[in-house]
Amino acid sequence: MLPDAECVKIVDQILSSVDVGKFVIKVNHRMILDGIFEVCGVPNSMFRTICSAVDKLDKSPWEEVKREMVSEKGLDEAAADRIGEYVQKAGGLPLIDELLQSDLAKSKIAKQGLEDMKLLLKYCELYNCSENVSFDLSLARGLDYYTGVIYEAVLCGDSVDDKGEPITVGSVAGGGRYDGLVGMFDPKHRSVPCVGVSIGIERLFSIMEANMTKNQNKVRTVETQVYVVTAQKGLIEERMKIVAELWGAGIKCEHSYKLNPKMLKQLQDCEDTGIPLAVVIGESEIAGGIVKIRSIEAREEVEVKRADMVQVLKERLGLL
Repeated sequence: MLPDAECVKIVDQILSSVDVGKFVIKVNHRMILDGIFEVCGVPNSMFRTICSAVDKLDKSPWEEVKREMVSEKGLDEAAADRIGEYVQKAGGLPLIDELLQSDLAKSKIAKQGLEDMKLLLKYCELYNCSENVSFDLSLARGLDYYTGVIYEAVLCGDSVDDKGEPITVGSVAGGGRYDGLVGMFDPKHRSVPCVGVSIGIERLFSIMEANMTKNQNKVRTVETQVYVVTAQKGLIEERMKIVAELWGAGIKCEHSYKLNPKMLKQLQDCEDTGIPLAVVIGESEIAGGIVKIRSIEAREEVEVKRADMVQVLKERLGLL
């Protein structure tokens, strides 16, 4: 369970370090699920198809899942009711202790899965990531190649259900243990242990961008710190001189590739990409040996001597 716990820790660290709000990492074990089906009287031949039905509990109420088991897949209704008593439970170490004292522990594979899960949750406590972890018996993940621990991270909305639990709004990570997968492709290596997790990067980025827009923050799409802006035509060479000077000073800088860009368009580009500062020059500034340093967000400008430009910019950027 050490690498399994490390995967949980990785997910916890990633989701804790980005602006996506509250989340929970659901964990379960395929051996526990198989043990539930065994003690509830599900024929071995139906384990996988019933597991795929349980996997829908995150999107559908138990009544619909039960209807699928009984009406569509032909499971005995009494067996479905017994499954429902288990797969609607969630908790932590106390729940595992409860299950170890129940009929479920009569199943050898379920007992092994519960012992694994108990160890995993203890390791999560040691890794300081247990606060966001929930042992959830409804988690199934429909892929057949999982052999042990399975997990899925979901984001929590602001609303709660009738039990006071946060209502989840979408999965952003998932994975588990798949010790037999390598052997499917290379029979010589049937016993290679594997565990892993994937992060839904595109979904995370979409949520982060939506949160920033909601909070009226600009989305930084570049690392540029300073944009050199010209107020008149024919000053591209002057822009290039300043850009080269700022590059030499270790300041991330850029300017328009157009020969004669419009000033408002240059400033709008800064706002759209989140560039914090602009150096503004025109013929009068060049003649006077000065530049204007403009705060893009505040839309305020100060005049400084050209010789002091780098020093002032570094101070404003916190580079000194």
